[in-house]
Order: sequence, then C-alpha cells, then structure tokens
Amino acid sequence: MTEQKAGQKQDALMRSFRQLLKEERCGSQGQIVSLLQAQGFDNVSQSKVSRMLSRCGAVRVRNALNEQVYCLPPELGKMDSGLAVKDLVEEINNNGFMIVIKTSPGAAQMIARLLDSIGVKGGVMGCVAGDDTIIVVPTLVQDIDQTTQRIIDMFA
Repeated sequence: MTEQKAGQKQDALMRSFRQLLKEERCGSQGQIVSLLQAQGFDNVSQSKVSRMLSRCGAVRVRNALNEQVYCLPPELGKMDSGLAVKDLVEEINNNGFMIVIKTSPGAAQMIARLLDSIGVKGGVMGCVAGDDTIIVVPTLVQDIDQTTQRIIDMFA
C-alpha cells in the first residue's frame, strides 16, 4: 500500500472513530473495535482503539440513557498537540447559498478564525461559529463551489 493510500485510510478511520464517539453509544473499547471492523477497518485492535481514545482525549460519561459511554471532550484542551488542524474538520458542504463546516467538538471557533483570515478576496465574507459547526458566507454566491473547494483544499 502506498504511503498516500495508507494516510487516506488512516484519515477515514479517524473520521469513523470520531463519529462513533459523537453518537455516544459505545461503552467499551471492544464495542468500538467491533463497530470499526464492521465498517471495514480490519486492522483495528483494542490497543489501537485505546491509543486513539487517549490521543483524542476521549472520556467516559453517562449519556441521555444513563449508560457509561465514550465521548469526545467538550473542548480541545486535552487533545494531543500533534493533532493536525485538518483532523479537526469532519465535513464541508454547501447549499448554494452558504457553506456549512462540521468540526470536532470545540474546534469551530478556531477553524472559523482561520477562514476569516482568507477574507473577501479569498471568497469568504465572514463566518459564524458554534461549538462544532461553522456557517461561512461566501463573498459571491455564484462562486460558492470554488470557495467551497478552496476551503476543502485547505483541510485536505
């Protein structure tokens, strides 16, 4: 497997892993392993999941059903400083008028600040950020696809 393909597979694994944690339904590392393997990540082991949980700063909390589950922390303060900014962006889409970016919990403000620095000349009129979602207003609606692609390329 080439280095690029290995990196893409690792990125896909991290996206799936974070999605499982966001759903707050996995109470054990074994459950996480089984669900990731069911998604086609055959090389995932309990020890790898343990390292991933540690790297993301995941914690065990009680969910709405009062079950102990793993989840991502509300802020990124506990995250590994080696984590790349691109790893914080989970999804980028547009509806023809606005661009919506989904991030890891607590990352939206930081990512929005980066996007605001692109400015009007770069196609970004401004951003509004919550905890894990950013709305980007493009400078020109007719150029939204190019602006969306520019943002995707920033975090590729």
